[in-house]
Amino acid sequence: MGLALFEPTALTDPVLHIHASPCDIDAAAWNALLAQQAAPSPFMRHEYLAALHESGSATPDTGWTPRIMTLQRGDALLAACPLYLKDHSYGEYVFDWAWANAYQEHGLAYYPKAVVAVPFTPVPGSRLLARDGESRALLVQALIAWCRQENLSSLHLLFGADEDILACAEAGLMVRDTIQFHWKNVGPAPATVWSVQLTGEAHCALTRPDGGALTPATTGAATGTQGWRDFDDFLASLSHDKRKKIRQERRKVQDAGVTFRWSRGVDISATDWDFFYRCYARTYREHGNAPYLSRAFFQGMADTLPEAWLLFVAERAGTPIATSLIALYAGGTGVTATFGLNHSPQIAYGRYWGALERVDCLHFEACYYQPLAWCIAHGVQRFEGGAQGEHKMARALMPVKTHSAHWLAHPTFADAVERFLAREGQGIENYMEHLEQRSPFRGPGAD
Repeated sequence: MGLALFEPTALTDPVLHIHASPCDIDAAAWNALLAQQAAPSPFMRHEYLAALHESGSATPDTGWTPRIMTLQRGDALLAACPLYLKDHSYGEYVFDWAWANAYQEHGLAYYPKAVVAVPFTPVPGSRLLARDGESRALLVQALIAWCRQENLSSLHLLFGADEDILACAEAGLMVRDTIQFHWKNVGPAPATVWSVQLTGEAHCALTRPDGGALTPATTGAATGTQGWRDFDDFLASLSHDKRKKIRQERRKVQDAGVTFRWSRGVDISATDWDFFYRCYARTYREHGNAPYLSRAFFQGMADTLPEAWLLFVAERAGTPIATSLIALYAGGTGVTATFGLNHSPQIAYGRYWGALERVDCLHFEACYYQPLAWCIAHGVQRFEGGAQGEHKMARALMPVKTHSAHWLAHPTFADAVERFLAREGQGIENYMEHLEQRSPFRGPGAD
């Protein structure tokens, strides 16, 4: 049950509720509100947030205490957001450790803090779900008022959509920019791609690591797109040294005897999910960390949101040795927002990978070249490569600004952080200019 924090002054006034679990909120109402936003994603689906909670991945035991906020008028959901109390800054990907240290050095408590975010998911998109701008502004005001009431040090909205950041800025929050690297399917010539109705035989060879032709798993009606015709067409858009490097990297994987197959949605078998998790967990443990997400979380995804996932499996001599897991969004907003298998995806998100054997350049093949080839073949408009990673530019993932918004209760620290963000912001601008001068694409008249 939600807790009404602020009593309405009239029967028609909205009421704010705080929920201790996303499971306390009606899934259909949440997802319908999400579909109305400008930048929905599968990570803000009720199924995703509920799986994080029910699997024990994002709970008070892991430092993520849900305080999901909804703004309602009667039974109507006007606005909502995934709010968490945090006693650390892990799993956020917008780094404020220095702020926490400064608080500690002055004998002040930085934790707990409030975070509006999708746990462990640095993907930009809608965070403040709202029917209209007025409801979004009310939600921001309610967030600040609640943080003051709870005597919290700060409020942080991470990887918000433009309208979220604007609403926060208008309410006095400080805006912070970071950089990610995204690939866009913007080839100059019309291409033919397959619109595929997947079947139980979706496992197939997608591309040879040397960039050879695709072998479709099934057939479908061809549709036009302005993307690249195929992976070779994409390579042709790059400078000579970048093309050469990618071909060399793919050749190393091919020469090691590695092949790939992919599965999507309900065609990802339980065996492949198990193997994926072995690889995923091993990657974390090799770096001395426990995995953020439990096996139960991915089982929840297989059970409740299978259409949002695409799995690549690398094999050698018929034995699986590595995987990469990609999330998919079919696109659209409002009544056109879709997530199902019967719709061609518009956005792909590189999320997780792992390997049981070491093969030179296997990471690049599994996480970039195979997914990009799949995106080209299926007319996907954008592939988001996740947090950080300047090396991604060599694979034609270009720099993109992402945004967060921050409120600090302590006025002196708020002033200090505002000055810091001004300096950091100028550094981000300079860095973007530097990156834009290093485009991997070939110039006019170049080979």
